[in-house]
Amino acid sequence: MAEWISTALKAQDRGEEYPFAVVQADGRVIGSTRYMDVQEAHRGVEIGWTWYAPDTWGTVINPECKHLMFQHAFETWGAVRVVLKTDSLNLHSQAAIKKLGAKYEGTLRNHRIRLDGSLRDSVVFSVIASEWPAVKAALAARL
Repeated sequence: MAEWISTALKAQDRGEEYPFAVVQADGRVIGSTRYMDVQEAHRGVEIGWTWYAPDTWGTVINPECKHLMFQHAFETWGAVRVVLKTDSLNLHSQAAIKKLGAKYEGTLRNHRIRLDGSLRDSVVFSVIASEWPAVKAALAARL
């Protein structure tokens, strides 16, 4: 975990990524997520490297975090597109992303190499600016 945090903070120092810890009111760290691949010229950003403690799965934690991140991306940064990707084998993550209101765009084949050396296909989803008002309303209703 220490190495993961160090890597995230180094990427932040380089201006490449913006990591966030997800902390409950009692101080317990229950997850992390981040902005990455910020493309100012194209007004796009990716949200990723998201993980949460298993006992928070299925709660409002992910929708609340993503609501805040989408809101900042669209309403503060003026993004026209927010991308989310996940491993094609991670069906739980795909379902969570769809439930946020993101649209499936396609699958990037042999997109990454997993830690075990196997090839990963990445499933790509996005929310675009014209969809944000409806996505925002649906997320707010879940909170």
